[in-house]
Amino acid sequence: MREDIQKALDFVNQTLDKAEKYEHAARVLNYDQETICPEKGRLEQGEVGAMLSNQAFKLTKQPEFIEAAETLYEGRDELGEWDQALADQLHRSYERTKNVSPEKQHEWSLSYNEAFVKWLEAKQKKDYSVFEPSLEKVVGIAREQVSLLDNPLPDTYANLLADYERGVSSEELNEWFGAYKERMIPLLKKIMASPKKIRTDFLARPVKDYQQAEMARYLLEVIGYDFERGAFTTTEHPFTDGIGQNDVRITTKYKHDNFSSNMFTVIHEGGHALFEMLQPRENYAHHINGGKTMGMHESVSRFYENRIGRSKEFVHLIYPKVCEIFPDAMSDVSEQELYEALNVVQPSLIRTEADEFTYPLHIIIRIEIEQGMLDGSIPIDKADQVWADKYEEYLGVRPENPAEGILQDVHWTFGFAYFPTYGLGNMYNAMYYNRLKEEIDLPAAISSGDFKTIDGWMAEHVFKKADRMDMKSWIRDICGRDFTPNDFLDYLEEKYSALYEL
Repeated sequence: MREDIQKALDFVNQTLDKAEKYEHAARVLNYDQETICPEKGRLEQGEVGAMLSNQAFKLTKQPEFIEAAETLYEGRDELGEWDQALADQLHRSYERTKNVSPEKQHEWSLSYNEAFVKWLEAKQKKDYSVFEPSLEKVVGIAREQVSLLDNPLPDTYANLLADYERGVSSEELNEWFGAYKERMIPLLKKIMASPKKIRTDFLARPVKDYQQAEMARYLLEVIGYDFERGAFTTTEHPFTDGIGQNDVRITTKYKHDNFSSNMFTVIHEGGHALFEMLQPRENYAHHINGGKTMGMHESVSRFYENRIGRSKEFVHLIYPKVCEIFPDAMSDVSEQELYEALNVVQPSLIRTEADEFTYPLHIIIRIEIEQGMLDGSIPIDKADQVWADKYEEYLGVRPENPAEGILQDVHWTFGFAYFPTYGLGNMYNAMYYNRLKEEIDLPAAISSGDFKTIDGWMAEHVFKKADRMDMKSWIRDICGRDFTPNDFLDYLEEKYSALYEL
């Protein structure tokens, strides 16, 4: 390796070591802000977190750091595989933020923090007008971010999507979700007209918080969550935070009249955590553990939540424990009834509680509203009504108030174009699920609780190279073929046609 490249690499690593310590502290404060921080302390807590993140950002905006990072990129052919990935990531980041000053970044962070606090207040009051000015500001920030790019794409939304799912265009996004609408909306009508009725009454029977906490811990243990490197607690909107190499925290929310909500929240967030826990340690040593796309991450969380967690084999595995922990709720419920109830198709208002089949429609609605707010076709002061109208059009349900409508998600407090990754994640995992079942006896592994085998396969094939690839290369590497939404659509047709005896 040339001396100048080695010197640049050393300087980059030293700087990133410092920057990551600031980010680590900021993530701890964010976790606190969203969990146990008292209501009146949230704004101040967020301001401290924003300051720490800004310190990290300043380190990467130093001329010396930028010069060193670009030296690595220009000489990346002399670097090893891990450092080549680092050089590529730093160059992408530089291209995205080269015209963003530390002052501007801090200004945006404070706006996001204020938006989060206003969103919480608005949701509690069920009053969209409380959040509307903050949402208007976040839309303005998104447009400003695009305007600061050297060579922005004509489509504002595509530029923002690149932050979460690089290599995917708006045209592809609309094509893939359009395929879902074309094939699944007619099937949804058949399902709703089916004479097969699924019993769900027991899911609403009341349970205690301590029972749900016991269930959460049990499910995390089953899927292989490492409690020596992880923790969990409750929050308003569940999330996972990979704070450090040995500190991955998840959150959930207990609902007294819906015990399955916590169950699948925990499995979903536990999937995110496994991705962080089981990635190669070299990712941390080479500062590339942030290279995964959000679609990759959501594919894993929804793989564990849906493809594993809602399978007949997994229900068979956990059924005795569910009966043990929730004896009153499960007193007259068979294993088959539990399986069917956990897979019922029922158009609903809340995305995080949506069934597997209709979930993509929740995502499509959000994408259409995001695109409309950004291009100006949907006025911000009318967005709550557009939301309600689209739910009525696509799902046949209408929110009674903004808390179960436009205010249900936290995501618009920090920007746009994250939501597509949830839907794309379903499509990605359908492809590698099919590859996985070719290589191991997956039903037997799930039924017996052999998650060592399942997690091991995921670590080797799905997690190992994720930080070093874009989505299309990653899917091709795992599955040996190019990405298509058809695996997911075929799966939905087969599973739900059988479930509803169509």
